[in-house]
Amino acid sequence: MQPKLFEPMTLRGLTVRNRIWIPPMCQYSAFAQDGVATDWHMAHLGSFARGGAGVVITEATSVTPEGRISPEDLGLWNDEQEQALKRIVSFMHSQGAAAGIQLAHAGRKASTFGPFTEQNGSVPQQQGGWTSVGATAEPYPGLEPAQALDVEGISAIVGAFADSAERSLRAGFDLVEVHAAHGYLLHEFLSPLSNTREDTYGGSLANRARFVLEVVDAVRDRVGQDMPVVVRVSATDWVEEGLTVDDTIQVVHWLKDRGVDMIDVSSGGAAPVRFAIGPGYQVPLAAAIGEQTGIPVAAVGLITEPVQAEHILFTGQADVVLIGREALRDPHFPLRAAQYFGQPLDYVPTQYGASYR
Repeated sequence: MQPKLFEPMTLRGLTVRNRIWIPPMCQYSAFAQDGVATDWHMAHLGSFARGGAGVVITEATSVTPEGRISPEDLGLWNDEQEQALKRIVSFMHSQGAAAGIQLAHAGRKASTFGPFTEQNGSVPQQQGGWTSVGATAEPYPGLEPAQALDVEGISAIVGAFADSAERSLRAGFDLVEVHAAHGYLLHEFLSPLSNTREDTYGGSLANRARFVLEVVDAVRDRVGQDMPVVVRVSATDWVEEGLTVDDTIQVVHWLKDRGVDMIDVSSGGAAPVRFAIGPGYQVPLAAAIGEQTGIPVAAVGLITEPVQAEHILFTGQADVVLIGREALRDPHFPLRAAQYFGQPLDYVPTQYGASYR
């Protein structure tokens, strides 16, 4: 019997060769601070496509300069960035993988030092930083205060997501993921921990979800009906007063009604809270959302072994597994999993064939 890991997956007009996907993983390596992908990104992303992944999703790619987590983040707001990504997408396609891109805005967690420096916190403007924007001016702990977005500012960012989605389509990407997790801007509006607004974008869950629903509508309008749209959510804030799984299930119902094709289920990020982690620790969150909404879900979080990944799919807890840190250690995880299960593949690179016979 064919392992579930190697069953094709179809979303709208896209059929993917298997259900082992690579999630977005920030590299903080656009060292010219211009948002342009480099040879590092080609080698990094290309290795996963060569290694047999079904979909490779590019790291959080900001829709505006001010939306970058760090000055070294990728962006997709100009032609140079679009062309650099187009080259990488072409290579991923040549290896048989589908190419996804995560479009993002970091909100009040923007303009921070990347991990390759001894400095922490917000980057001063004289060092290339900028004033972040958010649901309110309240800063994320340890960072500088943000500028509260007014309705016009929100509308401008919705437009920026749409513009970047259109660029994604031109660059050849096969699917778009909207980042609404980890305490970044869209999650910041969703979470009552960070959204204390009193206008139509604050208060009730429906109001707090308005921003992400507007973004999804705008993205769908630009990419058309054939391109899958995925949304990454933080299913829970892991804080009693924060976003709950039940809240997220309701938001996912709304997203599904708007034509979202899959939910990428993560958690946390709205507040600096410690919570227990372990193998597959977020899989139950994905399972709950999938069961309650009927939408396809992707599970992520310390999925490291072929048997573990197969079990998640076989038991119906998720439709796709996202392999992150383990793929950094072994970009050929899908090929290793196929070898483990004795599953023949017709997409092992010819150059590597002797190793997988």
